[in-house]
Amino acid sequence: MDSPGTPSRAASASGRSSVIDSIRGCTLSGVRIPREDLKKKITFPEYIRLAMREAIRAQDVDAAAVAQFYEAAHAEGAEPAEPPEFPLIVFINSKSGGRHGPELKARLQDLMGEEQVFDLLAVKPHEFVQYGLSCLEKFASLGDTCAKETREKLRVVVAGGDGTVGWVLGCLGELNRQDRLPVPPTGIIPLGTGNDLSRSFGWGGSFPFNWKSAIKRTLDKVARGPITLLDSWHLLISTPAGEELEIPYSLKETEAVPLDEELEVEGELPEKVSCYQGVFYNYFSIGMDAQVAYGFHSLRNEKPYLAQGPISNKLIYSGYSCKQGWFFTPCSSDPGLRSLKNILRIYAKKVNSSEWEQVPVPSSVRSIVALNLPSYGSGRNPWGNLKPDYLEKRGFVEAHADDGLLEVFGFKQGWHASMVMVELISAKHITQASAIRFELRGGEWTEAYMQVDGEPWKQPMNKEFSTFVEIKRVPHHSLMVKGE
Repeated sequence: MDSPGTPSRAASASGRSSVIDSIRGCTLSGVRIPREDLKKKITFPEYIRLAMREAIRAQDVDAAAVAQFYEAAHAEGAEPAEPPEFPLIVFINSKSGGRHGPELKARLQDLMGEEQVFDLLAVKPHEFVQYGLSCLEKFASLGDTCAKETREKLRVVVAGGDGTVGWVLGCLGELNRQDRLPVPPTGIIPLGTGNDLSRSFGWGGSFPFNWKSAIKRTLDKVARGPITLLDSWHLLISTPAGEELEIPYSLKETEAVPLDEELEVEGELPEKVSCYQGVFYNYFSIGMDAQVAYGFHSLRNEKPYLAQGPISNKLIYSGYSCKQGWFFTPCSSDPGLRSLKNILRIYAKKVNSSEWEQVPVPSSVRSIVALNLPSYGSGRNPWGNLKPDYLEKRGFVEAHADDGLLEVFGFKQGWHASMVMVELISAKHITQASAIRFELRGGEWTEAYMQVDGEPWKQPMNKEFSTFVEIKRVPHHSLMVKGE
């Protein structure tokens, strides 16, 4: 039985095609929501909107202009402001969604206060948390009941792909660490290619064809929808110092961080290491799938005119899958295309166990994925809908997005992955774990490819010392608004 309010791996909704999602979005449901009624329910009072904007612009909640907006709103004779019934703010990646990004931004600004729509090209989510949200909290601490109620009821909409959603969730997650509660729950307008986070929580797999009317319905759903939970996972990469690494924006270089002391490292460690940390919500992978993603992203950055939407993106992606050997690995003698077993060890804390143990790496796999959600690769479920007797035999449990476990599986090569992705077969099941350590050592390999939530990078390999990737669950859940 599915856990209440939590997407199951077996949920059929996660496997919907983008076309079906878009057609479903063409209903007239959005038209039945009067524009002015919606705007009144979600729009902040003007003084709060302007003060938050000024705090972000000045990067100072104590800026003189911020204080002026507050004082004017609370001057003698001023009419008390009424808090919105369902206060919302929106983060939009205006570069996503092809040509629709700028149009969607304008439409959202028309449906609420312009200052409540943040273009991520101009305002980063951590800036909103540090200055905009702090401004709201400051007003509340001064006895402003409107600001207090707005802060308590606040919900967030993210218009973008999985990477954008993860970026915003990571910044909101800092509120837990700072004890600035409640953390606003998040709904999604899917603008990316895969949109697996969006699919997993009922927001669909693609931007609807009739988005101008459907967007009202989406905002209303975010305002009223039930809240569910999502695990997030801390990623630590420790690699010998001296190698240049182009990391994705979801990872940050930090001071040296020790690995889990409960698991002893075999062999010597380098004198100096470089450490990178981040959080992911959907998956981490090593191997050929990440190499294909890296090639695709490199081409898109060099020639952005080739990637104008989800369909063209998928065609280019397919071409890279063939070009980079994903489908022809068995015929290749290139050491870089051989089994991950040559360079990789896996250690895990399995289901209902607090002890680390080594997990065998199947000799056939060219790609290994640690998956958190019921949706991967545009709505597919490579872990599969496993029968109870198989779960018991393997020591697995039914998977959910808030169960504190990652499903680890492998792809043998492109043909195997293709069969898995059309759900004719399941992936190669490796383990199910609450913590994982990958240890990589170069040998013939000079580099490996990795990706986290669709952001790939090239990882240099060292022949003498290992690179470690350690994954553990973040103590606090992320809060998501359920769309359907």
